[in-house]
Amino acid sequence: MSHTDFDQRPILVFWETTKACLLSCKHCRAEAISHALPGELNTQESLEFVESLKEFGKPYPVLIFTGGDPLMKIDVFEIAKRAREIGVPLGFSPSVTPNLNHESASLLKRLGVSTVSISLDGAFPKTHEFIRGVQNHFEQTINAIQMLVSMGFKVQVNTTVMANNLYELPYIVKLLKTLKVAIWEVFFLIKVGRGISLEEIAPQEYEDVMHFLYEVSRYDMIVRTVEAPFFRRVVEWRNAGSVPPQYAPKEVYLKLSKKLRELLGEPFSEPKAQSVGTRDGKGVIFVAHNGDVYPSGFLPYPLGNVRRKTLAQIYRENELLRDIRASRFYGKCGICEFKDVCGGSRARAYAKYADPLGEDPACVYTPSGKL
Repeated sequence: MSHTDFDQRPILVFWETTKACLLSCKHCRAEAISHALPGELNTQESLEFVESLKEFGKPYPVLIFTGGDPLMKIDVFEIAKRAREIGVPLGFSPSVTPNLNHESASLLKRLGVSTVSISLDGAFPKTHEFIRGVQNHFEQTINAIQMLVSMGFKVQVNTTVMANNLYELPYIVKLLKTLKVAIWEVFFLIKVGRGISLEEIAPQEYEDVMHFLYEVSRYDMIVRTVEAPFFRRVVEWRNAGSVPPQYAPKEVYLKLSKKLRELLGEPFSEPKAQSVGTRDGKGVIFVAHNGDVYPSGFLPYPLGNVRRKTLAQIYRENELLRDIRASRFYGKCGICEFKDVCGGSRARAYAKYADPLGEDPACVYTPSGKL
C-alpha cells in the first residue's frame, strides 16, 4: 500500500452515500437529516460512479460507504453488490441505529465486506451520549460492536478526540481491548458542520496525544489518525528512539500513559502505529451525496462533480490536489522536512485560514528550515 502512486490513484475513496441519518452528533461534519436530500445520486448515477472507479486501474481503491448513514440509502446493497462484482474492495461506516442489525450485517457479510467502522466517543455513557445526542446509545454501540465482532467482521472503532473526552482515552483503549476491536482510528476535531460548538484540544495536547497513541499501538492494536498527520513524525522519532528533548511529551502524555499502564499493564507488542503518508487529497478523496468531490469530508473545498467528470479525472487533474500532493504549502508546513510524510491537516488549515495550503495550527513542531 505504501508503494501506491498517489498522483495516479487514492487508496481510499469515501463516499457520502446519503445525508440521511437518525443521529444528530455534535461533532459531525455533516448536517445530517432523517431523509435523503434532493440532488442525491440516484441508482443509475451511483452505479456509473462505482463503475468509473475502474479508471484508476488495479489495485482499485477501497470504497468506503459512509454518510449520513449508508444503511439509509435505499439502494445501497444493490450498489455495493455491483462494486464487488467489478472487484472494488468495500468498507462500511454505518450509524448505530435500528438499521444496523443482524439482518443488515449479514447482507454486508454476503457482499464480501470485511471491515466495518463504528463510532465510539467516550468510555462511559455520559460522554458518548453527550456527543451522540441519543439516550442509551452507548449500550447500543457496545452491543453493535459485539455483534459485528461475533460475525467475523474486522471492526474499526472511530473516536473523535476533543476536550470533552481527552482523559477518557485510556479507558476507551481498555474497552476496545475487552471488545476485541482490531483497529482504532482516532479523529481530531475540525470545526466544520456541527463541530463548531465543541472545544478542540491545545497544540501541546495534540503532541502529547500522538505519543500516547504510539504507546497504544504497542498493545497489539492498529492505530491510525485522521486530521493529525503529524502522528507520523512522532512515530518516526519513537521508532528511531530519537525524540528531540524540546519535543519530549509532557503532562498530558504522562497522565494518559500512566493510566494506560494501570489498566493494561506494560506494553507487550511491536508498535502498530500506521504511518502511510496520506493526507486530504493525497491517497484519500471524498465524494459527497450529490457527487461533489472534496479533498476530504472535513475539507469542504469543491473540486468538481462526478456527474460531469470521472473521479479519476478530478483526482489526477485538479490543480489544488496536485499542489497538495506536491507539498506546495505555505508557512512552516512548506519548509518542514516532514512535509511529505506529514504535510499537516489541510482541513484544519482551511478551517483556520480559509486556505487549504496553509500551515496546520495544531502542530507544535518548528522546522529546521527558515521561513
